[in-house]
Amino acid sequence: MTRDDTIALTGITAIGYHGVFEFEKRDGQPFTVDAVLHADLGPAAASDELSKTANYGEVAEDIAAMIRGDSFDLIETLAVRIAEKILAGYAMVNAVEVTVHKPKAPIQVPFGDVSINVFRSRNDQGAT
Repeated sequence: MTRDDTIALTGITAIGYHGVFEFEKRDGQPFTVDAVLHADLGPAAASDELSKTANYGEVAEDIAAMIRGDSFDLIETLAVRIAEKILAGYAMVNAVEVTVHKPKAPIQVPFGDVSINVFRSRNDQGAT
């Protein structure tokens, strides 16, 4: 039996250089990422072994590195690349939901947040 358990990481924040404007790529700004990893956590719980689950500390480091890494025009691209990296790097993860927040987006009206949410599963592999 395969279960759809989840590991949720919220509020992973780093300075990134994403955006369509030159000043965004030059100056950077904070981006925050939430990720929900879908996996069967039964084997990890039964064995009490870290090797049977996704090490959420490593996942968080991977996400922060992606935020700080390559510059993208769109946060949609960043969200999809993070999802793809998690699926590629953690075999026990069957699907992942990634939300990228851009709280300081260059919008000329008062706003609370801008976010992009993507869901990718192993069935989606190869389809960006």
